[in-house]
Amino acid sequence: MSAHYLALWEFQVRSESVSAFEKIYSPDGDWAQLFRQSPDYLGTDLIRDLDHPGRYLTLDRWTSRAALHHFKQANRAAYQTLDQQCEPLTERELLLGDFENVDAA
Repeated sequence: MSAHYLALWEFQVRSESVSAFEKIYSPDGDWAQLFRQSPDYLGTDLIRDLDHPGRYLTLDRWTSRAALHHFKQANRAAYQTLDQQCEPLTERELLLGDFENVDAA
């Protein structure tokens, strides 16, 4: 099944936190484990920038934007707790955008 909706995040990770960040944000990390509670979650890719140390992108695949929104509402406490635990790992994080597969539109 191809993802219809993709959330793309950019992170600048603190140099001392790279290992922890990669573990938590990996396709089998803490975020993916949380998201797997939803049948609408289709997976995560973690991408490291080769030219800019500490720069990472995550691409979270869901069946729809509404599915992610519903998941966040239904799991608000767990989502916020994990988000707060991860905050010290990064210097900044930015939602680059919400995307949709063209063939799914």
